[in-house]
Amino acid sequence: MSAVRLPVLLSVLLLQSVSAFVEELDDSFKETRQPDDIWLIQFYAPWCVMCKQLDPVWHQIGSELRSLGSPVNVGQSDATVSTGLASEFRVRGYPAIVMLKNRLQYNYVGPRTRDGIMDFADRVGGPLIRSLSSLQLFQHAMSRHDVMFVYVGATSSLKGNYTSAAEELIVHTFFFSTSRNVLPKAVSLTSLPAVVVFKDGTYFTFDEERDDLKSWINRERFPSYCRIDSYTLYAMGDSGKLVMLALVEETRLSEQSMRYKGLVEKVAAEHRETYSRHFYFGFMEGSDYINGLVMSDVIVPSFIVVNLSIDGYFLPGGLMETERHLLDFLNGVLDGSVQVRVDSGPLQTPPPHVSDGDDVFQSQGGNSIAQRARRFLYDTRAMLAPVFSQAPLLGCFLLCFPLAVAVSFCFLCVKVRAAMRDEDADGVEPSAPSQQRKKKLSEKKSN
Repeated sequence: MSAVRLPVLLSVLLLQSVSAFVEELDDSFKETRQPDDIWLIQFYAPWCVMCKQLDPVWHQIGSELRSLGSPVNVGQSDATVSTGLASEFRVRGYPAIVMLKNRLQYNYVGPRTRDGIMDFADRVGGPLIRSLSSLQLFQHAMSRHDVMFVYVGATSSLKGNYTSAAEELIVHTFFFSTSRNVLPKAVSLTSLPAVVVFKDGTYFTFDEERDDLKSWINRERFPSYCRIDSYTLYAMGDSGKLVMLALVEETRLSEQSMRYKGLVEKVAAEHRETYSRHFYFGFMEGSDYINGLVMSDVIVPSFIVVNLSIDGYFLPGGLMETERHLLDFLNGVLDGSVQVRVDSGPLQTPPPHVSDGDDVFQSQGGNSIAQRARRFLYDTRAMLAPVFSQAPLLGCFLLCFPLAVAVSFCFLCVKVRAAMRDEDADGVEPSAPSQQRKKKLSEKKSN
């Protein structure tokens, strides 16, 4: 018996030791927290499935940050109990993850994984701008980051703008500073100070005469071409740029998928000057997320341009087999030569291809009231479909119960109104409150 209980006892002790690094917070936290403290907080609800899945990961993060000597304190709060605290931090969904630093709040919008949250804690909890004092440190940072922003030069007004942009955009990317003699000799800068982004195996310099620094950083914070998941796509939407996607299979890519990926990558690399200001380029494995946006089953492989700022999308009007076809598609999106359609029809079968120069591109989607209603119905159907297939009785209950409640409520309202009309018709004396209201109205009229 003791041999059986020993592993259980050890598991309990381990859980308690890990839980000691995560503090449970309530509404009193607003008065007791210190201004210089850095807090990473998860707001959860007891009934939230994703919160329960995140719970062991969250305690692991608390333990790891403590063991690394991080200044970040880790806490969690039941938003259904500590409603004042949740309201202060504008919690709208669960689990919500925020970091408090220097009286500023940073919201985490990435994947609910250990690596994603630890990277967020390291980025936001550390120095706002990290100094690179040697070529070795610079090369080490380059090996760790696909995209890296670096301020080069002495203190200036540009450095102030760079710091201001970092305060807002640190949730998305790292910011560094260095001197000219630290950079590799291959990096050529025409003047100092300068802000440089290193990505795609090369570098690009910020042009103060053409761009706003914060907007430029927001546009350049992704590689020109990369693998894109739903979280990355959502973040790209905040930049205001469109996203050119090649949708491919999740496993065992077909020859056509490989060709589509190659086309998008080639255009991203060879036509950067033309399209990088307006487009991100990449590929997405599977079409589940896009199906929800389009509200239909998108064929794979295929192309699509997504505008996340309005939940809209563009589909090519024919087959896309060559680089010229893809360039015509992008140009059609940019110059507005599109056939605007509000409805969303089935997309399983693409229309027949027409001759070069005559392609019709379709702009669809959007966030109008009608589109939101359609998307709500689509999401509801997509959510209930697996329930009906696996547990038909439960699916019927989930569908019929709200309808029964709504019908009962409407029936009661109609019945009450009918009873009130019958009372008036039969000459029933009005109730005391009704008499008082009529008396006040008559007094007002006489006055």
